[in-house]
Amino acid sequence: MLKLIASKPSPYARKVRIALAEKKIEYQLVESSGGEPGNPLHAWNPLGKLPVLILDDGTHLYDSRVIVEYIDLVSPVSRLIPEPARQRIAVKKWEALADGVCDATSLIVNERRRPPQMRSDDWIARQRRKIEEGTAELSRELGERAWCYGENYSLADIATGCALGYLDLRYPELDWRDLYPNLARLADKLGKRAPFADTLAPTA
Repeated sequence: MLKLIASKPSPYARKVRIALAEKKIEYQLVESSGGEPGNPLHAWNPLGKLPVLILDDGTHLYDSRVIVEYIDLVSPVSRLIPEPARQRIAVKKWEALADGVCDATSLIVNERRRPPQMRSDDWIARQRRKIEEGTAELSRELGERAWCYGENYSLADIATGCALGYLDLRYPELDWRDLYPNLARLADKLGKRAPFADTLAPTA
């Protein structure tokens, strides 16, 4: 059975977990923060980052984008990434933008954990701009469509939904629901899908 090493609050891990659920692939979730003493994280991924997917043959896959692409290839159920090259690139662009919002949010979280005298307001401001402009771009790209790309649910929706959920969890000062009602409608619709509801990050 596949083994997913992941931290539940991580939007990247959530993206992978949702993809696994949508593809109806069984796996074992091994929770890890990556920072606890004795954690063999670098044995799983030399870059020291989660999530990591361990295949039945012992192969380690890392970076959520690589993992999701593998998941989509190994099961024909509910294709999340379209096959035509132009459509594929468009969906992957959505994923890159949504992940970029998550990256900037995570960097702010980590910076705020530093002692006050070591924090950089300029660094936080740079990340805040990425979050604000990235979220605005997600809204512009979505427009009045039902789904992020094309006529069907795809990885673009999963990545966007995970980014919005992560903003709720880690950057609530951005009131994106009031700013972007179209994103709020999308998030509400996604929240009714079992894979999204089952992977809500703990708030504590």
